[in-house]
Amino acid sequence: MEFHDGFPDYETLAQHSDAEGVGKRKILMNVFWLLLVVTIIEVVLGFMWPTMEKSGLSKTWLIVVFIGFTVFKAGYIVMSFMHLGHENKWLRWSILGPYAVFVIYLAYMTSIQEGIYAGEPDHRSLLDPVKEIHQNSEAGHGEHH
Repeated sequence: MEFHDGFPDYETLAQHSDAEGVGKRKILMNVFWLLLVVTIIEVVLGFMWPTMEKSGLSKTWLIVVFIGFTVFKAGYIVMSFMHLGHENKWLRWSILGPYAVFVIYLAYMTSIQEGIYAGEPDHRSLLDPVKEIHQNSEAGHGEHH
């Protein structure tokens, strides 16, 4: 016993043998290495972006790649560490489906709806309508005197 505390070994608590523990740790390390490689690619792309931008790549391309990598990593973590990958297809989709719809909604809101502010000469009134009402009432109050 490793800690001499009277508790059974890890393998006994987990109810699997040493060989099964080796297999589980191998899967864990494969997940770690895959996520590490994806993260390194993201960091390298971030550092190389100024030179890539000069070659004609748009910033939209970089944003799409980063969002794609982030969604991939999040999905892989959910499938691996939260054991969703071992469930049946309908349970997976009932959990991941609402998140997918939410991500599509956020993409729509940031790409379509946020562009409305760019066309407004005074976009501050769109962001804070209460402030605009207050400013209009002050302006109207000053004209009456």
